Amino acid sequence: MNGVDFLTGTWDVANRRLTTQLTPGPATWAEFPATTAGHSLFGGAGNIDEITFPTLGHQGATLRLFDRETELWSLYWSDSRNGRLFPPVTGRFTGDRGDFHGNDTHEGRPVRVHFVWHRLGPDAARWEQEFSADGGASWQLNWTMDFTRTGRAAA
Repeated sequence: MNGVDFLTGTWDVANRRLTTQLTPGPATWAEFPATTAGHSLFGGAGNIDEITFPTLGHQGATLRLFDRETELWSLYWSDSRNGRLFPPVTGRFTGDRGDFHGNDTHEGRPVRVHFVWHRLGPDAARWEQEFSADGGASWQLNWTMDFTRTGRAAA
């Protein structure tokens, strides 16, 4: 069950996010810090974390669950600004890379979503998000998070 166990513990997170997504023209990026704490669930078949964006004034949470039948992970995001549980992205890890896809909307427009997790050793990871507004024919990278471990939590 190759998965999200590496996310347990506390992390500093350097965020870089496009200020305007799915629009033509030059890209403008916003950079901001975050901290997160992750905890293992169900003997490693799940994980939950809460992330705080101190300069943005809100938090988020991700619930990750492993479906033993399909052998796929489902990742669910919620945000303190609206309390809504976003549609999941599903996928799996191959080695130190996890690829997850799903359907969502951005500003009322249907989009395909792709998350990529990169395990970069025991104390570093990278998450990337990209959207496609054309069914996956083209993708726009719109958010990256670079994680640096600050401490380990009980699993």
